[in-house]
Amino acid sequence: MSVAGDERGASGRPDRADRADVVHNRVAMLRAERRVSRRELAEAIGVHYQTVGYLERGEFNPSLHLALRIARFFEVPVEFVFSLDEFARIGPAHLGR
Repeated sequence: MSVAGDERGASGRPDRADRADVVHNRVAMLRAERRVSRRELAEAIGVHYQTVGYLERGEFNPSLHLALRIARFFEVPVEFVFSLDEFARIGPAHLGR
């Protein structure tokens, strides 16, 4: 059963595309690029490893404090990791091929 104003997809969870409160992130990309496991990141920022998974899937929006800790861990500005707008896809056209 849906709550008024709560758009749910086939999975029963709110559709990300329809939610105004979605925070997009690059956590999974940064982890893969730096070869850091969910557990390693979680331990470094002081959360449970499942929280990292929830963040990566967009099922959990981080507090400002957590977002800043994640950005500090990856040594990038918080705006590089989190955005209210979708990040542009990086593909062959962006790589000069």
